[in-house]
Amino acid sequence: MSESPLVVLVDGSSYLFRAFHALPPLTNSQGQPTGVTYGVVNMLRRLERDYPDAHIAVVFDAKGPTFRHDAFADYKANRPPMPPELAVQIAPTLELVRALGLPLLVIDGVEADDVIGTLARRAAARGEQVLISTADKDLAQLVDGQVRLVNTMSNSVLDVAGVREKFGVPPERIADFLALTGDTVDNIPGVPKVGPKTAAKWLADYGSLDGVIAHAGDIGGKVGENLRATLEQLPLYLDLATVRCDVPLDIDPDQLNRGAPDVDTLRRLFTQLEFRSWLKELDGGSVGGQALPGTDATAPAATPAAQVIDRDAYETVLDAATLERWCERLAAAEEFSFDLETDRLDAITAQIVGLSFAVAPGAAAYVPVGHDYPGAPAQLARDAVLARLKPLLEAETPRKIGQGFKFDCTVLARHGITPAGPAFDTMLESYVLDSTASRHDMDTLSAKHLGHATIAFKDVAGSGKNQLTFNQVDIETATRYAAEDADVTLRLHRHFWPQIEGEPDLRRVFEQIEMPLLPVLSRIERHGVLIDAALLRTQSGELAAAMQRLEAEAHALAGHPFNLGSPLQIQQVLYEEQKLPVLGRTPTKQPSTAEDVLQELALHYPLPRVILEHRGLSKLRSTYTEKLPQQINPATGRVHTSYHQAVASTGRLSSSDPNLQNIPVRTAEGRRIRQAFIAPPGCVLLSADYSQIELRIMAHLSGDAGLVKAFAEGLDVHRATAGEIFGVAPQDVSNEQRRAAKAINFGLIYGMSAFGLAQQLGIDRGAAQRYVDQYFERYPGVRAYMDATRAAARERGYVETVYGRRLYLPDIRAGNAQRRQYAERTAINAPMQGTAADLIKLAMIRIDRWLHDNGQPARMIMQVHDELVFELAAERAEAVRAEVTALMTADNPLSVPLEVETGIGLNWDQAH
Repeated sequence: MSESPLVVLVDGSSYLFRAFHALPPLTNSQGQPTGVTYGVVNMLRRLERDYPDAHIAVVFDAKGPTFRHDAFADYKANRPPMPPELAVQIAPTLELVRALGLPLLVIDGVEADDVIGTLARRAAARGEQVLISTADKDLAQLVDGQVRLVNTMSNSVLDVAGVREKFGVPPERIADFLALTGDTVDNIPGVPKVGPKTAAKWLADYGSLDGVIAHAGDIGGKVGENLRATLEQLPLYLDLATVRCDVPLDIDPDQLNRGAPDVDTLRRLFTQLEFRSWLKELDGGSVGGQALPGTDATAPAATPAAQVIDRDAYETVLDAATLERWCERLAAAEEFSFDLETDRLDAITAQIVGLSFAVAPGAAAYVPVGHDYPGAPAQLARDAVLARLKPLLEAETPRKIGQGFKFDCTVLARHGITPAGPAFDTMLESYVLDSTASRHDMDTLSAKHLGHATIAFKDVAGSGKNQLTFNQVDIETATRYAAEDADVTLRLHRHFWPQIEGEPDLRRVFEQIEMPLLPVLSRIERHGVLIDAALLRTQSGELAAAMQRLEAEAHALAGHPFNLGSPLQIQQVLYEEQKLPVLGRTPTKQPSTAEDVLQELALHYPLPRVILEHRGLSKLRSTYTEKLPQQINPATGRVHTSYHQAVASTGRLSSSDPNLQNIPVRTAEGRRIRQAFIAPPGCVLLSADYSQIELRIMAHLSGDAGLVKAFAEGLDVHRATAGEIFGVAPQDVSNEQRRAAKAINFGLIYGMSAFGLAQQLGIDRGAAQRYVDQYFERYPGVRAYMDATRAAARERGYVETVYGRRLYLPDIRAGNAQRRQYAERTAINAPMQGTAADLIKLAMIRIDRWLHDNGQPARMIMQVHDELVFELAAERAEAVRAEVTALMTADNPLSVPLEVETGIGLNWDQAH
């Protein structure tokens, strides 16, 4: 078969759903969804580049029923309605396809598959080669010596042998196969309990569906009974599954000629959808790398072409000579990417199975060291490979690149290797460029920025209870998967780094905050924290007893027993029986039992309060008192959390397994859990917490003279605010007045309205509004800052921290008022949260350097919001306290002083 098929038929409907499910959601600044349109057009541009001389047609399903609906009323009946965010993108997608000059076919009453089948058979009859671009298995029945399928996302091609290998049957038996197995997408029932393996076996044994029907009496067991019960329906199912190749069409394959791009329409759509890089490419004179008529096509394209990756070019390293050759290549490179493959995702216990690296796009290799499946070939010894790579990894040059490199650093540290740098982490590069992107994992980044679908782990190891660990994966498959990881990581870095280099503030955030923090977090995770498991078990019993008491109280208030863990039963009790006001609804328009709704109700009614208390204790028990003892590592005797740098959009760290950020500090139960975080014998814990950090940042950003003065003079800022609002001397402020001022101070940072303040303080809305008005009268700089920030966010589309960290606000100009107002509140709060995150990250870097450079008998063991926790020798407590305080307040960029509150104790609660 020729390298470039003469006819390429695109299953546009398949492209729509692939783009919707495979790519992250994107919107323009008006809130209009654009991700599907971007994904479909990106795949089409790639096809045009790959097959520049082919006839191409893009075929979409038309609206309305087809002959299959007439034959079977339930055809596709189980399909849910198209998501609105997908439906609104179809029209601009079709318009863009036409504007690109591609033939677009939408035939009423006929499915896209049948149009493709008809065109494919016509082209094949003329001796032409055909390539069908789709992810739809139904079209595999069209494959023959002249027709192949290509999956554009993965760039994999299916010929006759490929279809047989994938489905277990040849192409001409695919329709029979689907009639037996059914098709959940199209709601073809098939034979109950007959899966792909059974269907393939029957077709192998009996030749065809007719043969299976003829021998139905020979098949035993329940599945045989199901077959015999379905015999009358099977001809219908076959008819539904068969692609029609005789649809009357007014166009032939040789008429599928690409026209000239409609430049004006492309420019209008690229501008409207905010595809800025494509707009620059268009203005440079090309579309998809092809020159436009009458333009200069020498300008460089701003969008990288969808990258074609040849996994067969990767090398497997199985002997010392090959390893040495690769080490020489690594040493000679300016930079290389590196990745570990392990047998599990817990970095504290994971064993290395293999290592991969890449020195240039496409130049990648995999070194297996721990594959132990039956028949696995001999591999190099892990320790010998690590010993050879150690000097390369620990040298300052070449620069090292990773994706999620903290995991690799933690695993390598257990083998005595501390990578120098590493210089770049593509996950963090993506995060610094756009922290609001939904995901920063390699698969998502590759699809979004390289136009390449990586091999998913489940594709090499399976999924569910039968999933293999990586040491059980065959080495040939492992090479394609692991070397691709290194290859894609290198390509992503070369895509991201020029963008970061071009933004000095973002480069500073990346080089001075995020990358230096990576090894600090690795050390914190490796050390872990000591837990008193016996105390937690005692607390768990106490929580269970308290929950029983609350359950009894709730039942008494309701007048009968009900399940406090069932939202449906809570909904029935609160709204149907007790007739409480409905303050919020679920997406399905049912009265809401969400926490924020119950909190509002709890201000006025006792039952929601009891339900919330029960819910809170249940969460503490399941998340901490029951689970923490199970998370103690048997090898270290400690709990090792995982910190995440690329999750919270504001720059704050998050943690998991266990999540240390959500242990409540204001409740007695939460403080008791903190008592189980203990110091070992002869040691104490030191807690160091920034005091009122976000209010101090607000004072700095707003420059309000009153707030700046209060912090500069070391006043109780809440008391000072109360004095200003209520017109009394600070010493005469009552506790109630201070509480109101504190609620206003913190509430305004988070965009609290007068209504919210009224609820929190238990006062009427008019009084709350007067408090807010008085606050802004006394602190006019705060109002001016908030107004200016909203305006700047609307103009630029983002806000920044003091250090230049950027937070994009895609909804800041949204037509939907609720989304726009939320974005405006975020615009006010994000610079404060983000600056607080930057401050504590820089403090962690300074403190970690001091601890290690001076050999201090102290370890940083936790970071929780604005607090750092240390484990240290008791006799050094005061000296360490003084130095930690000095380092946390050093290099202060704010116009007001930083203050750190510290405490020392035998457990976290005492120290805090």
